[in-house]
Amino acid sequence: MAMALAALRREGRRRILSATVTNPSPVAASAAAVRSSAVPQPELAPLGLRSISTQVVRNRMKSVKNIQKITKAMKMVAASKLRAVQIRTENSRGLWEPFTALLGDAPSVDVKKNVIVSITSDKGLCGGINSTSVKVSRALHKLTSGPEKESKYVILGEKGKVQLVRDSRNSIEMTVTELQKNPINYTQIAVLADDILKNVEYDALRVIFNKFHSVISFKPTMVTILSPEVAEKESEAGGKMGNLDSYEIEGGETKSEILQNLAEFQFSCVLYNGALENACSELGARMSAMDSSSRNAGDMLDRLTLTYNRTRQASITTELIEIISGASALEG
Repeated sequence: MAMALAALRREGRRRILSATVTNPSPVAASAAAVRSSAVPQPELAPLGLRSISTQVVRNRMKSVKNIQKITKAMKMVAASKLRAVQIRTENSRGLWEPFTALLGDAPSVDVKKNVIVSITSDKGLCGGINSTSVKVSRALHKLTSGPEKESKYVILGEKGKVQLVRDSRNSIEMTVTELQKNPINYTQIAVLADDILKNVEYDALRVIFNKFHSVISFKPTMVTILSPEVAEKESEAGGKMGNLDSYEIEGGETKSEILQNLAEFQFSCVLYNGALENACSELGARMSAMDSSSRNAGDMLDRLTLTYNRTRQASITTELIEIISGASALEG
């Protein structure tokens, strides 16, 4: 009898509430409208808000796990390529260093026509390696530009082209992309260097690249190659290049012809070493970046797991409270 009376009371309250909702008073309707406009309502699905929130967290966890797998795989690929490129890079340093010992390096030489050869990568996800080269190139372009001076860019790599074309479109003389599509070899670089020398007028070529030191360390480096005419003037003025007169020339070649051959060979050697150094620095920077990304993905996954467990626990607790309250009401 008591249970029947309790059921009748609940049914009566339900009908009163349904009638109130169906025909609300003007004051209640306006108050409800104000509350609904002041408080943003979450988007509900047929199964309710709690199931939606846990599903969203589950999907996010799945996405983060997939991203973590990709970053770990990219780190392993970069590590496998790095060792072979590093050996070739260290061997290539012996090609252009004798030129520095013989001719010296003149980064402060003042000439009218400067050509900045900026070596960057074609791919991203390698930290700030390309931004560093672009910043150095822009600073050098500003220093070597003037009313009676001309400074042009020769850009190697898609990333450097994308950044420099924004503000220096008119200063770009030549661009080369997909240089690292195949393994870098001296024959390929020699053909590219010959193409640059034929199509660009210069008094000084300034090659900018990232010199590899370790997996987490690379240093922006600039090497200057003077044209044969400027090199001959510097030799006559004395200094480091004045030592050329102390060498005996064989084969009947003149000093200008020797300087021409030296400049061409020096540029191809420097370009070859710079491309390898930059490729090695790119792989090391990519390893470091992907390792950081994997750790960040792991931290995010831990936070999402904690959020998911809390949301699931709150959902279970709420359902238990509703079941217990309903059982208590039936017993009362």
